[in-house]
This record gives sequence, structure tokens and C-alpha cells, in this order.
Amino acid sequence: MTDHLSRAVISDPEQNVTTEKQSARILQDSKMAPLRGRKRTLHETKIKTHSTLTENMLSHKVQFDGRVISRNGRDACRELVGFFFTHDQSLTIYEYRQFGKNRTNVLPFIQKNIYCHQRGRRKGKQYQLGDFYVGANLTFLSSDHPGLPGSIKENTLLTLRITNVDQIALHSLNCRTDSVEHDDITNQEANDRLVFKAIQDVLREQLHKRGVRILTRLGKYLRQVDKEGNGLLNKADFKQALEVFDLEVSENDFESLWLILNDNDNGKVDYGEFKRAIIGEMNEYRKSFVRKAFMKLDFNKTGSVSTIDIKKCYCAKKHPQVMSGHFTEEEIKSSFLETLKDACSKSEEVSYGEFEDYYEGLSIGIVDDEDFVHILRTPWGI
Repeated sequence: MTDHLSRAVISDPEQNVTTEKQSARILQDSKMAPLRGRKRTLHETKIKTHSTLTENMLSHKVQFDGRVISRNGRDACRELVGFFFTHDQSLTIYEYRQFGKNRTNVLPFIQKNIYCHQRGRRKGKQYQLGDFYVGANLTFLSSDHPGLPGSIKENTLLTLRITNVDQIALHSLNCRTDSVEHDDITNQEANDRLVFKAIQDVLREQLHKRGVRILTRLGKYLRQVDKEGNGLLNKADFKQALEVFDLEVSENDFESLWLILNDNDNGKVDYGEFKRAIIGEMNEYRKSFVRKAFMKLDFNKTGSVSTIDIKKCYCAKKHPQVMSGHFTEEEIKSSFLETLKDACSKSEEVSYGEFEDYYEGLSIGIVDDEDFVHILRTPWGI
């Protein structure tokens, strides 16, 4: 009865249309660019039922937004919304899909069920309320979800990043729910974060004035070394990359890092994960605007855009160095395109990953979130 009711609620627009005030509720306690076309709230109902279980499922939940961590640009820009139900520790995830100019629907992405972590220190542990916070990763076996897009099923694991959480519901549920903590795992994760932070602090100091150039070229280098095209490289490959780009990491730090990342003991690690571990990444607030800018360019949702389209859309009129008279609009635009092209595997095409690498490098030198967002809003008009 529960699943039938959920489906009925989703398909009934009269019960799911929300006001702007209601739809903004998930954003109250965190800075986050709103998902495009959010017009409804799922799993809300005014239907009275005789089932206490149904009422509990619909009321004791936390809503979260998410994205796919992927090298595939089309997958990386998918807009996801999920729910975690505390009464049975189950979760479900939907994808916002645009149909035409004005119609947005939600389609099932991860079916409602009870799931466990598939990576990291918590591998095999069931998801619980404490696992849902901005920046957390949710991992699933792709083979368990036959309805996933083919590009996602190419990988054994699907990793989703939580980008936003309904803080009001989370706080309320935390007050009512006894969450089982695994102290030994929590301590191990804290130690892992200390290892990452120590390396990131050292490298960010080295990257402070050359972040864009290094990040874009490092990404391109790792893609070229990945001859099999599966995103996995061995220890020697990563050591060589650090050497090529004069990024100094002590042997002890590198070995500690490798032990954490190579948790499946197969001798290979995803290069995107390695890069995030050693350099860090911009927060989800910043990244939401990077994705928004790219999605504006990639109107066909292919995961890549031509440099011609980028040149047409990029506006340097309000760039500080243009406003001061030091450079012309064309000079700034040419400099931007030149740097971006250096990152590209294809000469006249920019993938989402390459676009993101550029702004990851730029982000390193910008302390204030709003300054970074302004830099993105101005040339792209978002």
C-alpha cells in the first residue's frame, strides 16, 4: 500500500504543486542554488489512511538533493532529489527531467529499498540518518539497478554526492531518533580526513598562484595516461603525475593516502577520486553554479560543448581588467579560451570535467563564496 500511495502522490499534480515558500524550505539553512524547475514536493500527502505505517513513512523523512560523481558530463549534470525514511531506514531517489521548455517531471532513479555503503570504512553498513549531510557520498552497486542509464551501468559502483539537505527535517528527526554510531569507524574516518587535509594544505600552498593551469593540465594528463578509459590508474602512474607537475608529497603521506584510497586492494584507484583527495574540491554551493553555467551552454545535454558556443556565450564586458582599461573584451575572452583549450582532450570541444577543472583551479585562490559566484554569474549570465 505504501508504494502504491507514493506513486499516486507523485502522479497527482494537484496535490504536489507547492508554493515558492514551501519549495524553498529545503534551502533555509544552507546556501545552494535551487534546482532548475523545482515545482513540487514529493511524498507529501493530505490523504488520510488507516495505516499508521503509511503515515509514519510519509512524515518521518528527510529530503536531500544530489548529483552523480562521474567523468561523463551528461551524468554529472543530472539533477536528483531523494528521501530517507527513518521508520525503516529505507531511501529512494528520483531524477528531475526536463521535457520541452516548460515541463519538468520526476522519474525513479534509485528504487525505494534498504541499502548499505559499498565503499569506504562503512562498507556493508546500512545507511542511517547520520549519513545524510551536505558533502556525503552514497554508493550503490550499478548491477542492482537495471533501470539506470547505460553510461552509469558501465561502472561497477554508482557514487552520488549529497548537495543539500532539509535541515529543519533533519534536526527534528535527530531529536526523535537514536542513531547507532560506530565509534571505531568514526575515528578511522576522522584520521583519514586528517591525512587528506595535511596533503591538501601542502599542495594548495604550492597551487595558490598556478591553480588553474595545473588543475586543467593535470586532468588532461591523467586522462591521457588512462589508456583503458576506465578512470583507474596505479600507484606508479600517480607518483609520475605528481613529479611531472612538481607537486611535492612526502613518501609517508603518499603511502598513507594510498592505503585509504586503495580500499579494495586491487592496486588501482579512480583518478578523479585521487585528485579530489590530494587537492580537495570546491564546496557544493560553488559547484552548483559551475554546473548551472555548463548546463546553460550544454542545451542539448550531451555532456560537452563546442569552443565556438563557449566563445559566443562568454561575455567579458564586466571583467575587472576590461573595466579598468588594461585589456579589451576580446583579449580576456581569448585568454580564457586558450587556458580552457589547454585542458581539452579534443581541440574544439570542452567536456563537463574539463570545464569543472578550470573552475576548481580558479576556486583555490578565492576565499569568499560570493566572490566566486560573482565571477561565474558575470560572464555566463546565470
